[in-house]
Amino acid sequence: MMRFCMALLAGFCLFLLTATGDARAQSADDIVWVQIEAQPSLAEATERARAYAAELEDVSGFALGSGWYGIAVGPYRRDDARIVLRTYRRDGLVPRDSFIQQSDRFLQQFWPVGSNVLNRGVIEPPASVDTPEPTETTQAAETAEETQVTEATPQPPADETPTEAQQGERALDPQERRDIQIALKWAGFYDAGIDGAFGRGTRNAMAAWQDANGYTQTGILTTRQRAALLKQYNAVLDGLDMGPVRDDRAGIEIVMPRAEVALDGYEPPFARYDSSGNLGVQVLLISQPGDQDVLYGLYDIMQTLEIVPTEGPRSRDGNSFELVGENGSIVSQTQVSLENGQIKGFTLVWPAGDEDRRRRVIAEMSKSFTRVPGVLDPTAGNPENQAIDLVAGLKIRQPKVARSGFFVDGSGIVATTAEAVGSCGRLTLDDDTEADVIATDQATGLALLKPRKPLAPLSVAEFSTSVPRLQSEVIVAGYPYQGVLSAAAMTYGTLADLRGLQGEENLTRLTLKAQPGDAGGPVLDDRGDVLGMLLPKPDGPQKLPEDVSF
Repeated sequence: MMRFCMALLAGFCLFLLTATGDARAQSADDIVWVQIEAQPSLAEATERARAYAAELEDVSGFALGSGWYGIAVGPYRRDDARIVLRTYRRDGLVPRDSFIQQSDRFLQQFWPVGSNVLNRGVIEPPASVDTPEPTETTQAAETAEETQVTEATPQPPADETPTEAQQGERALDPQERRDIQIALKWAGFYDAGIDGAFGRGTRNAMAAWQDANGYTQTGILTTRQRAALLKQYNAVLDGLDMGPVRDDRAGIEIVMPRAEVALDGYEPPFARYDSSGNLGVQVLLISQPGDQDVLYGLYDIMQTLEIVPTEGPRSRDGNSFELVGENGSIVSQTQVSLENGQIKGFTLVWPAGDEDRRRRVIAEMSKSFTRVPGVLDPTAGNPENQAIDLVAGLKIRQPKVARSGFFVDGSGIVATTAEAVGSCGRLTLDDDTEADVIATDQATGLALLKPRKPLAPLSVAEFSTSVPRLQSEVIVAGYPYQGVLSAAAMTYGTLADLRGLQGEENLTRLTLKAQPGDAGGPVLDDRGDVLGMLLPKPDGPQKLPEDVSF
């Protein structure tokens, strides 16, 4: 692509010179720029060009070759460029060593993205620039200053030869070679395995990266080019202060974004590093003694926390697990492993929509994670922070709707209220077993749920086959407190009528003070047989007495 652009540019310049009546006015010597500065990396040059563009008009950025990138304004006629340079220097808008530069020193344009202004001809200086007629004295002085500045301005240093670059490559250790491939893959030039072997695929990727960044294509990166590539790769981490943190109480050393998190306290098994910056990042260091059973228990507990959304892949083996959860607000990733009776790991919570940075941060954290002596004391932390809806100071994810239900067969099929399942996108039994709706009947308000993995209930419903007597005692077994209690709460009442208030044959009216969470629970007679299922309170403008249920 670059070779095509270069050929197009040369053809245009030839057309411009032959088609202009005043060749002297439009000669290459008269089409010039004010070069403001040069940077040795594309990332730095782009950042500086963006900063200048906020203050100045007509800012452009071009590759200069040998890994350098120039920032300039223009192009102007030479006399106009001198006035622009003098005005911008006087007003402190550009460095004192800015100078007049010719177009033929510039290669591929990188700023603004997608632009190509080398072939557009001269433009008028900004209206804010003074435009008095230059005198012979000022012209002579400025010409002398241009020459002096140009000579004094350091040119990009000579780079290594391919032979010298190969010698430098031989000094790289295996991880450094893999890092080069990782950076090339991140930049979109390499799609093979990360093995540290610089074969044909890696060489082609190096050549493509060189071409895109204004270097001569050799397929061998020089020391300076490797540094530029890695600087581009790491630019996404600028401002995060990625650096090592050693937590001796948790027995963990790890690289984390220190500009965004700070230690907030210990709530076993977590050392909590809460947000201290603008992104809303959180880090948990996980540390506790335990065996495989404790590891598996932690795996289940982590999935009940608000900071681990339900959507995302999960994996678990004999001595480790990984959780990824994401929603519209956050992406959470947890990595934990068991070694020598100690369970250690970490969780990173990152804002959604910033995947490039998050993936780089999680990669740096994974790579740097180191176990050091010690494990978090299970008695550490503040007992005042304990609560039924918290785990180690972290909020448990609360359901949108919680209702009761009961087993109706030995495989674990559950009967509950259709009102509840109609408003939920994800259904769980006892918080951890996902279930699907296999039948609903809006006329009766009944729904049947089938667990995604078979269950073995201790008992299933036995239904009454006789007509109950009016005013006989009935009992509702339900969970009105959203699972806070480990067993069903029993609510006592009486059978008021075998029909609904308007004579409905499929309803039975009860005199019983039920809670919303009791809906879906079984209504039992005095022998423990199931008479039916408790329905939710009728929703409408008419409010029934508190003790009326159906």
